[in-house]
Parts: sequence; C-alpha cells; structure tokens
Amino acid sequence: MNVTELARRLRINTKELLDVLPEYGFDIGKKAIKIDDRTATQVMKAWKRIKRDLDVKRRKEAEERKLKERELRREEGHAVMLPSLLTVRDLAEKLELPVVQVITEFMKNGVLANQNQNVDYETAAILAEELGFTVSKDEGSPVDDLRENALSGALEEALSQGDHMKPRPPVVVIMGHVDHGKTKLLDTVREANIIDTEAGGITQHIGAYQTIWKDPKTKVERPITFIDTPGHEAFTVMRSRGAKVADIAILIVAADDGVKPQTIEAIQIMKAAKLPFVVAINKIDKETADVMKTKTELSNHGVQPEEWGGDAPMVEISAKEKLHIDTLLDTLLLVADINEEHIQADETISAVGTVIESHVDKNMGPVATILVQAGTLRKKDPLVVNGEIYGNVRAMRNDRGEELKNVGPSTPVQIIGFKVAPDIGDILDVSKASSAVKIDVKQKRTQQTGAVKQTVLQTSTEGENEEGKKTLNIVIKADVLGSLEAVIGSLQRIKHDEVGIKIVGKGLGNINENDVAKAESSGATVIGFNVNATSVAEESMRDKNVPFLRHSVIYDIINWSKEELGKLLEDEKIVTEVGNVKILGIFRTDKKVMIIGGRVEEGKVKKGAFARVKRDGEILGVGKIISCQRGKSEVKEVPGGTECGMRFEGAVKVEEGDVLEIYTEESKVREIVFE
Repeated sequence: MNVTELARRLRINTKELLDVLPEYGFDIGKKAIKIDDRTATQVMKAWKRIKRDLDVKRRKEAEERKLKERELRREEGHAVMLPSLLTVRDLAEKLELPVVQVITEFMKNGVLANQNQNVDYETAAILAEELGFTVSKDEGSPVDDLRENALSGALEEALSQGDHMKPRPPVVVIMGHVDHGKTKLLDTVREANIIDTEAGGITQHIGAYQTIWKDPKTKVERPITFIDTPGHEAFTVMRSRGAKVADIAILIVAADDGVKPQTIEAIQIMKAAKLPFVVAINKIDKETADVMKTKTELSNHGVQPEEWGGDAPMVEISAKEKLHIDTLLDTLLLVADINEEHIQADETISAVGTVIESHVDKNMGPVATILVQAGTLRKKDPLVVNGEIYGNVRAMRNDRGEELKNVGPSTPVQIIGFKVAPDIGDILDVSKASSAVKIDVKQKRTQQTGAVKQTVLQTSTEGENEEGKKTLNIVIKADVLGSLEAVIGSLQRIKHDEVGIKIVGKGLGNINENDVAKAESSGATVIGFNVNATSVAEESMRDKNVPFLRHSVIYDIINWSKEELGKLLEDEKIVTEVGNVKILGIFRTDKKVMIIGGRVEEGKVKKGAFARVKRDGEILGVGKIISCQRGKSEVKEVPGGTECGMRFEGAVKVEEGDVLEIYTEESKVREIVFE
C-alpha cells in the first residue's frame, strides 16, 4: 500500500505519520513511499491507541505554547482596551486570537458563548488578563458610549428635578429570544392584535404601549407601560436602549425551546442595567414544553428561581391560551411595589423623556415616539432635544391612535411636529427651551442621509477594495431610524476574507432620484426596508437597470446579502487522485499528442482525466488522457495491475520510465461561510 493512501485513510499528514510510526515499533523509514499490506493492517489496528496518544501530546503542546504566549505577553506588556459591551468575535479580534480559542477559554471558565454573543467588560477583562493582557476600559463603545453616557447623564439630571414626587406607572421592558412569545404576551395583555401589523410575525420596531390592569380580586385598576423590544440578534442596540428606559423587565423564555443566544444577551443587559426582572416561562401548553429543563438552563446562566433559593421570580404561562397571565401581572406589580422608591416622578415640572423610535411619514413628516418619564408634555410645547429646538408639539397620539392634549409620566406618545426626526435615545427636556438654539435642519438631514459620513463596511473602489476583496455595493433606505441602524448592524456582522459589503448610501424615507444616482455610479443595489420608491425613482431604476429590492423582514436582507456575496466567490476546484501509471513505451509522438503505453500500478486510469508527468520525483508538467486502449479495444477506464495504451495530450514530452499521476478536476460553486 502507498504510504500516502494509508495517511489519507487515517486522516493524518503523511510526514507526521512517518515521524510517529517508529515510536510504536513500525520502523518503515522516514522516506518510505510504500508499506506492505500486513504492516499497514497492523498500523490501522493500533491507530486508535496511537491517535489517543497523539491527541494528548498535541493538547499538551498547545497548552505549553499558550502558556509561553501568555508569559511573553506579560513580559512585553501587551495592552488592550475593551468597551463596556462587545461580541465574542470582536473580543477575539481585539486580542488577535482565533475565535475558537477565545470560545474555548470561556468554556474553561464555565461560560458557554458563541461568536455573536455579547459579553460585558468585566467578563471580557477577566479572560483577557488570564491570557496575559493588560486590560483597560475603552470609554468608546459599539454604539458610541460617549454619546450614550452624555445622554444618560442629561436624563438623570432632568429626572432629579421636582419637589412633588409621586408614584408613577411602572415601565416594563419585554425581552427574550425571537419567537419566544414577547409580542403575543403583550397582545394578550392589551387585547389588541399587534402581531398582524408586524412583517413576518417579527417585531421590527420598538413599540411602547400602556394598558390598564384590573386586579380580578381587588378590582383595583393600575396602569402599566410596556416596551416591546425585538428579539432578533440584529436589534441588540435597540434592546439595550429599551432596557435603559425601563423600571422592570420581563424575561420571556419558551418552555419548548429553552435558553437561546438572545436570552443570554438579555440577561447580560438586565444585569448590567441592574434592572429588576420577572421570568415568564411561556408556551407551557405545548407537548414538548420542559419547564424543569428551562429553569435548569436559566440557573446555569446565573438566574436562580426563587423556589430554588434564588432571587428570580418565575411564572409559568401560556400567552396563546391566556394561562396565568393574571399571576404574571400580579408578580410584576409586586416587584414594582418593592422598588417603589425608584418608580416616582414629579408631574408638575416641564416634560422630560426619551426618544423610543423615530421615522419620516410621507404624510405627516418626521414623527417620533417618546416615553415621557417626568413632568407633563402639552400640545404646543417646544420640542427641545439635546439642547436644540426641533419644533413644537402639533399633535400627540397614544398607541391606539387617540389624540391627546397632555401626557404625564410613564406615558408613551407619538408626536407630530418635529422639523427633522430625532435619533433614538435622544433626550427631550422642555425646561431647556430658554437656552436652546434652533436646529440646523439642512445639516441634520444631510447627516441622517449619509451625505457627510457614509457607513462603510469594507472600503472598496469599483467593486474591489485595496485588499483585493470583491464587494457588494448597497444603497439602503428604511422607514425608521432604529430599523436602519439594525439593518446596517446586521450587515456589519457579515465578514469574509474574500468578499465584503459597502454601504454607498443610507437614509430614511422613500427611495428618490439621488439614491438611484448613487446606486448607478457605484454599481449598487437599492434596498428599501419598509419603504417604496417614488414613481420617478422607480422609472429611473428601470431605465438605468439599477436593481431594486423591497423587504419588510430583516432576515431577508441578510440572506440575500449572503447569497450575493457567495456569487462573487470563485468556483472551488475539487481535485480527486485517481491512480498512477508507469510508462513502459513511447509508440508515436506528434506535435502535442503522444501514443504511449504503461502499467497501472495504483488505482486506475480514466479517459478525460488529467495527468501529472513525474520524472525522478519531480513534476515536469500536466497533460490530459484523451483516450485509453486495453488490448485492441478502446475503453473508458483501465483498472490497476493492467497494461494499457493511451493518447496523451500536453506540452511536456513523456519518456519511458516516467510516472503519470492521474487525477480528475471538477468545479463546484462555493457556499459562503461567515465567521
């Protein structure tokens, strides 16, 4: 048997096989080409033990190598700055280590994490220090921490105003993995069908809703404000923002699915925000529901049920069948009462609140959803956002579309009157009107549409960047700012060594002629997320053959992008070794075609296969077997141990004694795999 063939069967490098065999009594020589069948059989029987020893040796060497690397980092003072929140993959990039190694290190520390999972600074710092890095906190962030901290400080200052503090309705954020029933729960509570308005049954915007809960026993009515946050991983930023304006969280976990990546992420966000929470174990009506398993998985991630001695209240529910919803709300209000001192506001002061969502409506213009957190917002009040006057309140509507004249604390309200859409997370503070300046509408709109600063995922020129990556150019428009950020954030996660994405234009509202011009000049595809194209823009795209796609579900954009990037990859060439032929004679030589004869020593020879011409161990060139002949008959292939004639086509001249390495080649469309 050929040593190479044995190595292939044992799934080991040929050189490594030759190096290890003498250690186990198989001294066949480190330059051996062949091994007798009896010895080969003995090697294969002993391989299980040999492989086990090799694996132990490799692990030991890897640990020693890592230890040396760790000590070297400490000696050289390798420093790294980490943000307050980052993904495992981002951490690996900052540490310049393989993602697999970082995930393995987390597992050693009892943390099960995938590459897209978020980790807080403390957890990341502990791991980095164990690997020999000197760690410091980066005051920047994945979502501009400097801006977020400034806004948070301004909000805290504004909320501390007032001398007439009174209890207000609790603001509850619903968090959890996609399709675990967050919106269905909210739908059940407020007895309105929100799900039907969401594309694909997936919540894509932050929604804020207020409902009145009437205790079935005491008949006491208490208002509760709910914030519904998307569960898809693309909406990490939106979920994080939702947590920052909430007093209490409901962590919803499906009993038939258990703890998932966004469940873990939600736990991290809640703990980082020090947010009290109640766990709702949903879908207990399903046959596949396993409540005990779900509780065990939660406890493994630091969420201990009260009945197990922990501090996490858990309620088993079915949002679909409306089971135990009253128990959940009772528990929720009990948690609110325990934290009453933190759930207060002065309704007599000027309004203070946070922008939950914003978009541009084709009829109403810029519209924003604001959660009023303190004071009272009235019609005609100035809309003072981050120290700038964005307009005046022309109209206010609640989540049911009802017109309102004034709005108190813990009330979500949609406001019409903005001259330009504010950013999500911006702070509204009416008290700052006297010192505020009017916003530069033109400049703000220019920033939002990306004319000043484009979001570039991979820098490129005419479809290929300086690193040689082929790029997919995109112009993206969305209905609301939160969705635009989420789409771009999702596209940023698509990383590949050979291909990339470039956003050449972005903005809010319908696709217009300027968007088409950008797309045409850069060879881009125009994508509308919950928006259409103007009639003029649509006609222009048809005339100029600019591709246009309209999507309402973010998964579709992600999947389409991956498919298109896959098309940019070169086809994969699959080479299959077929056999070896020893040349015994040359019968005829033409310009590029030779009639030759030989013996198939290994494998077989096939008509149409390629052949490497090997002489004295050196490959001289490559040709092709045009036809094969056995005896007087032309055949498609000739088996091993048989002599045959062949028509060989190629530039290299074959000589007697040469060896032809026969192989086939086929092209396969590559499936793109992302980090």
